Amino acid sequence: MSKNLVIIPTYNEKENVEKMIRKVFSLEKPFHLLIVEDNSPDGTAEIVKRLIKEFPGKLHILERKGKLGLGTAYIAGFKWALERDYEAVCEMDCDFSHNPDDLLKLFGAIDEGADVAIGSRYITGINVVNWPLGRVLMSYFASMYVRIVTGMDVRDTTAGFVCWKREVLETIDLDNIKLIGYGFQIEMKFTAHKFGFNIKEISIVFTDRQEGTSKMSGGIFNEALWGVLKMKLRSFTRKYERNN
Repeated sequence: MSKNLVIIPTYNEKENVEKMIRKVFSLEKPFHLLIVEDNSPDGTAEIVKRLIKEFPGKLHILERKGKLGLGTAYIAGFKWALERDYEAVCEMDCDFSHNPDDLLKLFGAIDEGADVAIGSRYITGINVVNWPLGRVLMSYFASMYVRIVTGMDVRDTTAGFVCWKREVLETIDLDNIKLIGYGFQIEMKFTAHKFGFNIKEISIVFTDRQEGTSKMSGGIFNEALWGVLKMKLRSFTRKYERNN
């Protein structure tokens, strides 16, 4: 059994899901793949189930009743992974905005001692392709704002291409993560930071989706921006002690 799991949440990803699954399984490092499927009306789940027969024991699907939020999808996936003893878990999008080839770099950083490896758009300037200027600025300054509020030394705080060592997911109280949209990405990193885990950023190039429909909106960023203040306030009353 592979010790490494990739989690990909899907909702209406019929254009991308088969290509993504085949690409992940073509990489030189062996991975298992969990699709967290939110009852897509476009038939995404049927595509995945067909491919499970082709990749038995490597490809898995976790079906949910509906579109319940990105954060809850990942938390469900993390719990699934912990129950099955995976040692490292990577989260990524299905739309090829995250280059699957970069999984090798992120899992490699975990193998080399990082507790959290972040695929970062903002280490060497702004590495995004096909984004309108407004969205680039929104994302960049959102990350800057989060760094100021939280004190984290992380350039890309809203990144959604992240690998987690098992110990981190076991230590974080996943049921206590409050933000469910892109704010979830911030809260997970902040909690890992507060527990003193080693966070490493790996430079990647983010390319906006070519097929399917974007799920990004101004409301998602508003949730992250206001939620981070509440998150910071909650942190003052919480103890961050790791079991040795």
